[in-house]
Amino acid sequence: MSKSFFQFKQFGIHQDRCAMKVGTDGVILGALAIADKAAQMLEIGVGTGVVSLMMAQRYPKLDITGVEIDQETWEQAFENSKKSPWADRIQFFHIDFKQFAQKSGRKFDLVISNPPYFSGSLPSPDAKRNVALHQSSLNFEALLGGTIEVLTDEGELYVILPPVEMDYFKDLAYQRALFLKKEFIIRDKPNKPILRKLANFSCKEGFLGAEELIIKNENGKYSEAYAALLKDFLLIF
Repeated sequence: MSKSFFQFKQFGIHQDRCAMKVGTDGVILGALAIADKAAQMLEIGVGTGVVSLMMAQRYPKLDITGVEIDQETWEQAFENSKKSPWADRIQFFHIDFKQFAQKSGRKFDLVISNPPYFSGSLPSPDAKRNVALHQSSLNFEALLGGTIEVLTDEGELYVILPPVEMDYFKDLAYQRALFLKKEFIIRDKPNKPILRKLANFSCKEGFLGAEELIIKNENGKYSEAYAALLKDFLLIF
């Protein structure tokens, strides 16, 4: 598999101009986020476009909008979407999310993001990776503030983050009356430290519980749960 191209079962991702390539975080987010009651979805920071394309595959009636601040990344995500079977339901815009939230006037009943989460660590010499990974381009406060602007009263937010950053994000969300609805605890292997947390937030209080997702068994092979989650997308399953 070329690093510049990733083939899924129903679509392909060109990614040679994207700082962040197709990765585990994105495909888990695209496979776990629920849009059963949603008609309009917004992805904040589309990257390669993989999450939006997975959601388009899963939900045939879902209209998808995405925003991406980096010009080359947006161009490639746009091209990926236009080559997909769902081009008529996907629109990606080259715009800062903060500006989009202030000016668009649009409302969405589902918002999804795999956001930048580095805040104090040494930035990469690669400027595009800095935009993708570091909060200097979009910090949690700005992401949540913009989400409140664009989310419908019945809307929901899905975010995937490392565990420490997620705990901080949850506190900030609570201050803005976005309440944790469900959480997924993701580990690489059983008994390993938590790798990521995927959280679902709603404007209505009521926690439904947490689930654990183990990516690999102790022997290093993909778990049955992970394979079942991604069997409709990845060629290896």
